[in-house]
Amino acid sequence: MKFHILFILECFCCLRLSFKASDFMKYRKVGKSGLKVSEISLGSWLTYGGSVENEVAKKCMTTAIENGINFIDSAEIYAKGGAEMVIADFLAEETFNRKDLVISSKVFWAMNDYDVNDWGLSRKNIMNAIEGTLDRLNMDYIDIYFMHRYDYMTPLRETVEILDDLIRDGKVRYWGTSVWTAAQLERANAIAKDIRAHKPVVEQPLYNMLVRYIEMEIMSVAKTHGMGFTVWSPLAQGLLTGKYNDGIPEGSRADKSEFLKKNLTEETIEKVKKLGEIASSLEITIGQLALAWILRRPEISSAIIGATKPEHVIENVKASDVELSKDTLSQIEEILDNEPEWPLTYKPNYYYKDKMR
Repeated sequence: MKFHILFILECFCCLRLSFKASDFMKYRKVGKSGLKVSEISLGSWLTYGGSVENEVAKKCMTTAIENGINFIDSAEIYAKGGAEMVIADFLAEETFNRKDLVISSKVFWAMNDYDVNDWGLSRKNIMNAIEGTLDRLNMDYIDIYFMHRYDYMTPLRETVEILDDLIRDGKVRYWGTSVWTAAQLERANAIAKDIRAHKPVVEQPLYNMLVRYIEMEIMSVAKTHGMGFTVWSPLAQGLLTGKYNDGIPEGSRADKSEFLKKNLTEETIEKVKKLGEIASSLEITIGQLALAWILRRPEISSAIIGATKPEHVIENVKASDVELSKDTLSQIEEILDNEPEWPLTYKPNYYYKDKMR
């Protein structure tokens, strides 16, 4: 009898772990699709399978799910498949139910340096890539398959057709794009409509307080076609957490990245410090402010964070519970002073704006 009670209690604890509700997390639909994802999601770029030890990565994923994150993003190119394998190892422990999660991957970049067909969005490469991804993830399907860049050498119709086939075969639930232009999104949706294929439901662009180009045209075009956004680098690789306000810590990402170092200008650091003053007045962190600022836009489905420690996850998920007032948003806009604008000739013209509601 005692054994049976302990067994039931153990199973009950596992169930609670799998379905634990978050005090902070909110969820949004991915565009006009029926898919719902957490406002904050967990990415694996530059971390899992690479710079972060596997056991630490697993702890980050555990913490993420326990705090309401249901979307884990990856790509075959991340650590050359290593990130996908870490996710597979984590899910193999069966602490959490795979069906409760939204798992994504991506295809485009070359996985080797000898096969001329091992890159891009051709039918051949996508079919090979999805088999590799499913094998590394140890899954029968993935929820979202992102086209990691636009392929200028493959007819777009060929790409749309094979993605439609994969959805109908049950290997992919939805497909999306990553870092595509407004014109490319228009064309993809037009082709899908013309051949009655499944349309892309999501775009994954670079977007944060310092990089805002998608606000000009990409957001409106994607919204018109019912696409959502899962944005990457929402904290500008840590710059928007304030960790570089007093210099570059030894062993930090900027310490190893010349690209990131170039962004650490006096002007940018000064902006981050002023944003920190706003965050302090709201009793939140700069990172939470930066994430809440992204989530101010209804077009955004999720902000994909990176995490090298479970504490990073806990801090970032709280941004889902932060709502910024119009006054605060105005203060932020004044500090950033970088709202993207069209060249004068292309600026929208409005008449009688004062008479319109």
